[in-house]
Amino acid sequence: MATILIIQGHPDPGGGHLCHALADAYAAGAQAAGHIVLRVDVGRLDIPLLRTQHDFRHAPPLHALAATRAALVEAEHVALFFPLWLGGMPAVLKGFLEQLLRPGFAFDYVEDGGTRMLLEGRSARVVVTMGMPALIFRLWYLGAGISALTRNILGFVGFSPVRATVLGGVEAAGEARRRRWLGRMEALGHAGR
Repeated sequence: MATILIIQGHPDPGGGHLCHALADAYAAGAQAAGHIVLRVDVGRLDIPLLRTQHDFRHAPPLHALAATRAALVEAEHVALFFPLWLGGMPAVLKGFLEQLLRPGFAFDYVEDGGTRMLLEGRSARVVVTMGMPALIFRLWYLGAGISALTRNILGFVGFSPVRATVLGGVEAAGEARRRRWLGRMEALGHAGR
């Protein structure tokens, strides 16, 4: 049994999108397997953007993220869901991650100019929905928006392994395909992966 943090990265606070259904299916599978499930919905948070390097390094952590920080410390696995917007994650999700994964919590600067990871020992699953076919995104765009997150953000602070699930052609997907996706998410949640 593991503690799993589900981060709903869809910026629409009203819900009702495929990302929400996928996260719900993942949570249902995880809970059925006996995992402890914690959740945060980024679209419902009021997170200011960081605008200076000084603020990124030295501003006090946001009180609004105290529960999320505690959940992340407790979690052994994180499942992050979001729609691809302009080749990457929505701005609200990026701003949330910049506020959450700050120096002193997610990583530390060390004397030789490098960094030390502070969130090692956690794995992650990134689930991305998009209008274009997933194969086009992977081959033509080289999955750039996802690799920036998996390698340059999550990997940078210590998450390993980080696995990605890319669901393309969502607008054209029929009911049977969506049910397969939901079943896949439920199975991944059950396995804690």
